[in-house]
Amino acid sequence: MATTSKQPRLKLDDQLCFALYAATNAVVRAYRPLLGELGLTYPQYLVMLALWQDGGMAVHDLASRLQQAPSAITPLVDRLEAAGFVARARASDRRVVLVSLTEIGRQLEDKVATAQQAVVCRTGLGDRDLADLRQELEDLTDRIAATRAVPSDEPA
Repeated sequence: MATTSKQPRLKLDDQLCFALYAATNAVVRAYRPLLGELGLTYPQYLVMLALWQDGGMAVHDLASRLQQAPSAITPLVDRLEAAGFVARARASDRRVVLVSLTEIGRQLEDKVATAQQAVVCRTGLGDRDLADLRQELEDLTDRIAATRAVPSDEPA
């Protein structure tokens, strides 16, 4: 015999996580062919964005910047180095690996900017709407990260 629950039924279309997932997939699909022509995958593009913006840095700092584990960044750096876009070197502390752009990697930025603009155009959003959306998503990320710091037996 089926039991009835007083809880509302979960609906896929009502889930924030699904809306974010679908939007992320749509954006990545828009980038994929444009970046592919330049020899980049979307995750490699994110690494390159961090390096173009912040300059060379240690792998662990790059991982932190991209909100990833260093073990997730290392294979990306491996492939970017094989393509000639980045170079690695050991810091004075031999445990630290530094990643920096090569000249080819620096030159790639202008080509990628064209691809990025094409994707922005596909969103149909103006500069202000894009900035507002980014801010909302950053705020959401910060709020969720802050609630992880609260022990589960305390109210959020």
